[in-house]
Amino acid sequence: MSRPIVILTALDLEYQAIREKLTGLRLHRHPQGTRFEVGRLADGRCRVALAHVGKGNQSAAVLAERAIAEFTPAALLFVGVAGALHSHIALGDVVVATHVYAFHGGTSEDDGFKSRPRVWETSHSADQIARHIVRDGSWRRGLSADDRVPEVHFGPIAAGEVVLNSRISAHARWIREHYNDAQAIEMEGAGVAQAGHLNGALPVVVVRGVSDRADGTKEATDRERWQPRAVANAAAFAAALAGELACEGEDDDQFPATGTGRSTAMGETTRNIAKGNAQVGVQAGTVNGGIRISLGPNPPADLGEALAAFRARLQRARAAGHLDEDTYAAAEAELTAADEALETDTPQSTSKLTLALKKLRGLIGDISELAAELAVIIALAQGLS
Repeated sequence: MSRPIVILTALDLEYQAIREKLTGLRLHRHPQGTRFEVGRLADGRCRVALAHVGKGNQSAAVLAERAIAEFTPAALLFVGVAGALHSHIALGDVVVATHVYAFHGGTSEDDGFKSRPRVWETSHSADQIARHIVRDGSWRRGLSADDRVPEVHFGPIAAGEVVLNSRISAHARWIREHYNDAQAIEMEGAGVAQAGHLNGALPVVVVRGVSDRADGTKEATDRERWQPRAVANAAAFAAALAGELACEGEDDDQFPATGTGRSTAMGETTRNIAKGNAQVGVQAGTVNGGIRISLGPNPPADLGEALAAFRARLQRARAAGHLDEDTYAAAEAELTAADEALETDTPQSTSKLTLALKKLRGLIGDISELAAELAVIIALAQGLS
């Protein structure tokens, strides 16, 4: 089964904006009382565990740690609203953190307060995925046609323990002096970034919709309902990002590329052959050498034949009640995309084929037999490159 994406929010309206992106929700109770809702993105690409953590970095850190331990996610997203710190960022725009600053750390001395900054950097792979989503532009499809198309900004975000609503206060001057490159300010990003850092560099991405300018006009922008508009934009982007991060988290089965500095000498090859209805699994602490999966004495003649056979298996799983109608429809759509990519002779067709198959794996990951068969098909597809 593919690992879920955890999404955390601080405000109820943020929680609801993400919740509206999910289907098949079920309640998951943590032994210590935290309530998560677990569902799938509307397009079925991945599972999401959603929780409300309240305001502040401390509660965000504690419940992020709890969510990580409970779900072992592929990535963790924190989604909500923030105040813009630069005039070029418009209300409703989205800011994706490249770094998170914990700006309250310091030491007080006779000649003033000295900054002791802490910073956590967003992982390179997550940052690259987020930037690709911006270039692709498909994340905007779920936005209201009546609103201005929001821009997405990448840059540092400052996370503290106060709501900043002034350009001239001591806090505002402090941030301008020491964190002048920060694009936005909020109250939870440092907590979740620290939790991710302490859990094996788990990818953590902070996505914020700009609902005010942190300049004394927050009451006015709140009356104009910029919070729900801003968080709707952030939720749309976060949903697209979650789907791509889930697919990326399944890339461990790819073969190492040449030229990466890794040795290509694989030594012995272990061959596991499944016959009839048997399934093959490999369990080992260390595997020396290659692993080859064979479909038995009568493997499919080509990838097209394998996809056709898988479609028949998918239809039988639906008829048996193992797949609901929404999941089946989403799976059929990915199979169609895979067929079209296979028939298209372009340099991008193989990557499109593999991506469609990985999205399909996210949909049927709960059905072990289908997942095992699809893993072999993905290996065949990767062999085309």
